[in-house]
Amino acid sequence: MALLGDTATQFLATAIKGIGVERGYNVNLFEAEYNQVERQVLDPTSDYHQFGAKYTVVFQSTHKLLEQYSLNELTNEGVNDLMRERLQFVRTLCETTEGKVIYFNYPEIDDTVFGQYANRTELSFTWQARKLNYELMQLTQEYPNLFICDIAALQNKFGRDWMFDSSVYVSTEMILSLDALPYVASRVMDIICAIEGKFHKCLILDLDNTVWGGVVGDDGWENIQVGHGLGIGKAFTEFQEWVKKLKNRGIIIAVCSKNDEDKAKEPFEKNPEMVLRMDDIAVFVANWENKADNIRTVQQILNIGFDSMVFLDDNPVERAIVRENIPAICVPELPEDPGDYLEYLYSLNLFETASYSSGDKDRTKQYQTEAKRVQSAQKFTNEADFMKSLEMVSVVEGFTAFNTPRVAQLSQRSNQFNLRTVRYTDGEIAALGESDKHACFSFTLEDKFGDNGLICVVILKKKDAETLFVDTWFMSCRVLKRGMENFTLNTIADYAREHGFKRIIGEYIPTLKNGMVREHYPNLGFVPIAENTYELNVETYKPRECYIVKK
Repeated sequence: MALLGDTATQFLATAIKGIGVERGYNVNLFEAEYNQVERQVLDPTSDYHQFGAKYTVVFQSTHKLLEQYSLNELTNEGVNDLMRERLQFVRTLCETTEGKVIYFNYPEIDDTVFGQYANRTELSFTWQARKLNYELMQLTQEYPNLFICDIAALQNKFGRDWMFDSSVYVSTEMILSLDALPYVASRVMDIICAIEGKFHKCLILDLDNTVWGGVVGDDGWENIQVGHGLGIGKAFTEFQEWVKKLKNRGIIIAVCSKNDEDKAKEPFEKNPEMVLRMDDIAVFVANWENKADNIRTVQQILNIGFDSMVFLDDNPVERAIVRENIPAICVPELPEDPGDYLEYLYSLNLFETASYSSGDKDRTKQYQTEAKRVQSAQKFTNEADFMKSLEMVSVVEGFTAFNTPRVAQLSQRSNQFNLRTVRYTDGEIAALGESDKHACFSFTLEDKFGDNGLICVVILKKKDAETLFVDTWFMSCRVLKRGMENFTLNTIADYAREHGFKRIIGEYIPTLKNGMVREHYPNLGFVPIAENTYELNVETYKPRECYIVKK
C-alpha cells in the first residue's frame, strides 16, 4: 500500500498498519514525504511509481483545499477552476495508477464567510466542498479502480470538534485527531478487506430484547414491544428497518434464538407492527440448545465461513459463550439501552462492500430454496436419481453488460471454491470480456425449485495456439455437489477442442480458505506437471457424467 497526503500522515500510517494486523494483513506501506502528493503521482520516475502499490491511499485535506480557496478572488471562475483542477488530478491519479485508488473525501469546514447564505451561492467554500464530494462520487462510476473513503461521514457522526484538534494541528500539521485515527484507518481497511473478499455476508439475530422488546414466550406475540409509537418499541422497529435494508442489499438474515420455535415465529407471522417477516429470514433456528451449536447449524446450512457472520444478542453471557466457542465470528458488544443499538452499529460499519448488483436482493430467497432442496434430497437413496429429479439447466455465455457486475462481485465474494483467488472490478471484467487473448465463461444454474442465478465463472488465457491456462475458476458454494464442476469442465473442454487447443493447464494457489479445492484438478482427471500445477489432454478427454442441461 502507498499513502500520500498533503498533511502529516505518520500516525495515520501507523494506525493503518495496526488495523491491518487486526484484520490479518501484513501491510507493506510506502509513505510519501509530507505534501508530495502531486509530485509523486505526476512524476513517472517517482518513488511512488517505482513502489508499484496494489492500493494507493490519498488524503488531500479540506484544510489545504481551504487555503487554496482563500488565496483566490471570490469569482465564479476562480473557485470553479480550483475544484475542476482537483477533480482532474483525481482523474489523472486513476488513469496512471495500475492498482486500486482509495481517495478520502472532504469533511466540511464552515468558514462562516457567507454565513448560512453559503447554501445559496456557489462562491462559498461550503457549496464548493459539497459539490466536490458529489463529483467524486460521480467519478467512481467513471473509474472502477476508484473507491471513496468517506471520512466526511465520520465527521457527520462524531462531530468536527472530535475529528480535528486545532492544538495538535498547529504544532504537528496533523489534521486528524488521535481519537479519529483508528476510525479512519478502519474505514481504509474496510474497503481493502471488501475488495480482497474478506467481509460479512450474514447477520444472525437473537430475538427477545434484540429484535423486539420483551420475551415472547412470557408476554405473547401481541404484547412484545415494537411499533412506531412513543416508547422503546420504536427503537426495535427502527432496528428491524435497518435489518430489512441489509436483507434487501443482499445480506443473509438468520435467526438463532432460545425459544420454542412456534412461539418464536408468531411475531413474524401475526404481529402487524413487525417490519421483518418470515420471508426475510433465510435460516430460522429456535430451540433450547447451546447458541454456539445452533450457529454451527446455521453455518452448515449456508455453507459460508464463520468469519463471514455477525451475531447480535442483547445478553452479554450469550455473547461471551459464542465468542469463546466460535472465535472467528463477529459478536459486537451491544449497548444495554436498545435505543443505542443503531448508532453503535452504524459506527462499526459491519457490512462494507466493494460491489453491488441488482441480483443481491434475491439472495435470501435462494437460500430458502436451498433448504427445500436439502429436504427433497432426504427422500432419495440414490444420488443420481436425486440429481435427475432436480431438472437442472444452465445458461452458458460470455461476459455481458448485464452480468458483468455479478461476475465481478462473485470474484470478490468467492473464497472457498476459488482456485487462484483473483479479484476483479467491473471494469476489469468488461476488459477481459473484450480481450481476444482470453475466453470467458459465465454459468447460471436453475432447477425445479428455483433459479440460483450466476454461480460459476471461468476465464481461460490463450498461452499459445495449443494451450489454454485457467486463469480463474470460482464458483458459489451454494451449488456444491450438483455436478457443476463436471459440467463446467465439459464446457471448456468442448471449447478447447473446437478451437484447436490440445491442453488445458490449471493452477491451484493455496489460501487460508480455499483448501476445499486443493484436489480439484486431480479429481477432474488433470495430471500434475509441477507443484500445484496440472494438465488436461483435450484430445483424450472424455466428457464427465453430469445431469445439467445446457439451455
